[in-house]
Amino acid sequence: MARDGAIYVCQSCGAVHGKWAGQCGACGQWNSIVEESRSAPPGALKPAASSRQRGVQFETLQSDTPEPPRIITGVGEFDRVCGGGVVPGSAILLGGDPGVGKSTLLLEVTAKAALRGASVAYISGEEAVEQIRARAKRMGLASAPVNLASATALREIVGTLKREKFDIVIIDSIQTLWSDAHEAGPGSVTQVRACAGELVRLAKAQGVAVVLVGHVTKDGQIAGPRVVEHMVDAVLSFEGERGYPFRILRAGKNRFGATDEIGVFEMGDAGLREVANPSALFLGESTERAPGSAVFAGIEGSRPVLVEVQALVAPSAYGTPRRAVVGWDSGRLAMVLAVLEARCGLGFGDRDVYLNVAGGLRINEPAADLAAAAALISSATDMPLPQGCVVFGEISLSGEVRAVGRAEARLREAAKLGFDQALSPPLTVKDKGVRLTPVARLGEAVERISESRY
Repeated sequence: MARDGAIYVCQSCGAVHGKWAGQCGACGQWNSIVEESRSAPPGALKPAASSRQRGVQFETLQSDTPEPPRIITGVGEFDRVCGGGVVPGSAILLGGDPGVGKSTLLLEVTAKAALRGASVAYISGEEAVEQIRARAKRMGLASAPVNLASATALREIVGTLKREKFDIVIIDSIQTLWSDAHEAGPGSVTQVRACAGELVRLAKAQGVAVVLVGHVTKDGQIAGPRVVEHMVDAVLSFEGERGYPFRILRAGKNRFGATDEIGVFEMGDAGLREVANPSALFLGESTERAPGSAVFAGIEGSRPVLVEVQALVAPSAYGTPRRAVVGWDSGRLAMVLAVLEARCGLGFGDRDVYLNVAGGLRINEPAADLAAAAALISSATDMPLPQGCVVFGEISLSGEVRAVGRAEARLREAAKLGFDQALSPPLTVKDKGVRLTPVARLGEAVERISESRY
């Protein structure tokens, strides 16, 4: 039985139990349940005593107060993902794999924002001040007027931020902070929830933009309770495939902007470099298109991106053929293969199928169906697509090629990079410098690719 005033909380998923157990029934983790005091306040710091209770004051939706201007940090890709700049009083949670460059990105953001006149503070609980200075020197940002500190005590951090006025505050990371109002250790569910809640309240009260760095688990999820993601205004993820120098910043949640924007960076010896034209990086350098390769004209957020989709269809050496996908949804690949077999007569039952999105980019939109199908058809028939051809379109289960949104922007980006032909569904768009090859059904695409009729 649980003692009076005590609860048991799983440090992996945050589930609350009435008694201690060796395994959490919610997430299945072993030895993750820790006893906590029920008498502790829900916040990280004890509230001040008040002589009288005050009620809630309601207001209307109309307001004459103008919105505060966004803080332009000077890192264009970061500002793009945030929705055009950092909103004062907002709380942002940034997650990413170890070593992907989260601290490097935020140091560049704070340094360039400070050079533009913003008052910024960088508080690290994982690195000493000298380590941060060495990184800034390597990045050529040692002259930026950034306020550095190495601290983990939440009470000291909050007290300092209440005394001094900052525009942007970086906390690296939330898992290293600890509050003296709770007995749990740093990084536990209780400490992370309490510290994040106190910093979010501070951001709203003081009008300072707080950026929290969060560790991730082996599954790629931000460690700690999921309630932290609900507390903050934006959840950003910094992604990068091992072996590629490219880093992609995505917004999974954003109360002040779109959630489908991406920022592209390239990691080098001197830190991160913004990539203004991602299409030039994700395309191959070869002058001749090989069989099994198709260039997809996609949309990431508000910008069009061209990326190469590669496919390989080979005879299977085992009884069960393999299906391997990198950078695309395996379920959509299975659907495209089924449509090719059922509607177009192309059999893949005795052949291995490998599909790869070049450059480490991950594609999520259905408009890539036709590009993947074109790459598969090209590999199966050993007929390459034209060098200057881009492909986009959604495939239905009936074999129909459906139109997709923002076709003009896709064609405009293709023409800018020297492409002069597009294999797409029938479109009613003005001339964008690209000759259209419309295909209403997937069978027409098979005929055109296998017979080189464009």
